[in-house]
Amino acid sequence: MCNRSVIYIDGFNLYYGAVKNTPWKWLNIEKYFSLLRQDDDIKTIKYFTAKIEGSHKSNQEAYLKALYTLDTVQIIYRLFKYKPVKCLVRDCTYPKCRIFNIPEEKRTDVNIAVHMITDAMQNRCDRFVVISGDSDLVPAVRAVKLINNDSKVIVYIPANNKVRGAAVELRKASDRHRTLPNNLLSKAQFPKIIIDSNGTVIEKPSSWGECITCFVNLAVKNIFLHLHPLISV
Repeated sequence: MCNRSVIYIDGFNLYYGAVKNTPWKWLNIEKYFSLLRQDDDIKTIKYFTAKIEGSHKSNQEAYLKALYTLDTVQIIYRLFKYKPVKCLVRDCTYPKCRIFNIPEEKRTDVNIAVHMITDAMQNRCDRFVVISGDSDLVPAVRAVKLINNDSKVIVYIPANNKVRGAAVELRKASDRHRTLPNNLLSKAQFPKIIIDSNGTVIEKPSSWGECITCFVNLAVKNIFLHLHPLISV
């Protein structure tokens, strides 16, 4: 009998930790986790994110539209709050006000925690699969295990950087943990053109095209992953 699983993804953690600077940004998370968690009965994939502004806005919009075509994916939005930050560059010659409003993401950890605890109380799954390195999720992990002693919390840290990927507290709080494997990313890409149920054409952003540097970097990483396979836990 397969274990019922719900997957909780911190979208920005996944992007910056696993797919940025790679050719694999056009990631079909439903396919990726079906490959990664082959023994699980995946009930829902909850993708937590916030809508961005600026030059990359259209890229994100295209990707979110692609995710909406997946049956098991639920997108949960949070907010960006603008935080005033003073420029501390000593030799700065900017003549005007040196206090700038910088966007700061809010409520990701809270949203994930609320969904995890709610799912535990309603017995929606046996395995809670968390894709994040945020130590603020430690209380939620502990709460889930108190609500249901038989449930398992499995954490994948999306990080290529050793310091970023340490996530010591979150790893210790979980039942099992791994660094999110990169060698499945290339096998779980959307087609370049998707047609949704309304007939709308969704295209892969042109700036997310493949590049030689990305392939070289991925090839080196995959050599290490082959030596130390981290496909499942």
